[in-house]
Amino acid sequence: MAIRVIQWTTGNVGRRSLRAILRSPQLELVGVYAHAGDKVGRDAGELSGLGEVVGVAATHDVDALLAAGAQACSYNPMWPDVDDLCRLLAAGVNVCSTAGFITGRTMAPDQLARLRATAEAGNATLFGTGVNPGFANLFALLSTQICDRVDAVRITESVDSTDYASGETEASVGYGMALDDPGLPDRTRDGTQVFEEAVALIGDALGVEFDEIVFHADYGAASADRDLGYLRIPRGTVSSIDGRWTGRAFGRDVVVAHFQWIKGAREDAPFAIRHGYYVEVDGEPKVRSQFQIFPGAGWTEADYMGLGMIMTAMPAVNAIPAVVAAPAGIATHATLPLVCARGYVSPGP
Repeated sequence: MAIRVIQWTTGNVGRRSLRAILRSPQLELVGVYAHAGDKVGRDAGELSGLGEVVGVAATHDVDALLAAGAQACSYNPMWPDVDDLCRLLAAGVNVCSTAGFITGRTMAPDQLARLRATAEAGNATLFGTGVNPGFANLFALLSTQICDRVDAVRITESVDSTDYASGETEASVGYGMALDDPGLPDRTRDGTQVFEEAVALIGDALGVEFDEIVFHADYGAASADRDLGYLRIPRGTVSSIDGRWTGRAFGRDVVVAHFQWIKGAREDAPFAIRHGYYVEVDGEPKVRSQFQIFPGAGWTEADYMGLGMIMTAMPAVNAIPAVVAAPAGIATHATLPLVCARGYVSPGP
């Protein structure tokens, strides 16, 4: 039987999750949670962009959602809300999240303990993912499978994020700030802290106990004023970020989560954008892996943001059956079985 699913929020990522749930033969949509008042009461088919009526209306009433008997929740806010997550887990609803959660390592210890205890009491599982962190870390771990010695693992996301039209997210990492602002490094550190969890996940999977996980970033300045519509970047302020979260052990860098992001103009960046995701494993043998993302037929440049939303949403949606079957508690890519796009094979071009 199909797994009964709640979709939590219908923003950029949530809309793609909602669309995928409606298309999946493995999943049955039984509820939609909406923050925005203008979305409450609207049909899920309309909110997903599919345009068809499916008979499930969005609501802000959490009790009504929980009464629908859902087995899982596709959870897509920008950041996790511990109270909301605990309500879902306590009701026995397994949660697949893209909301800045991988292991919970960077959360306050009491909050993480509360999530774990609530999940176990509710016999439910919490799983956090996305494209990066998330799938990219799984890709890195897979790349080590052929090695009998691993000296270092480096994961690099090198992208032009100009078309990623989420001003709140981008401002949270320091875009548009003065390069000499003393608060800039902490802003970027706090806004990317989920990458620390990703480094810890890889270390745990490889059986490495880090001495420390450290952060460092370098920045490039805009050569002219940029108005991106969703974000203004004045001349001389941050328009590119080269950040590294590094797990250190044995006196060396063992795992590095590296991101190179530019916003507004490529010539502003002090590094070359490679447009993709790259894994480097130093050891025996050395492994170099890469995945790049391209649009399908009929896409235009204006649609490119949608690719990022699909890539973020689908690792969580595709994991729903595995998470429902997993032991209660907190699951990660290192503990789940193989997850793939089951049910989404097209019958034709």
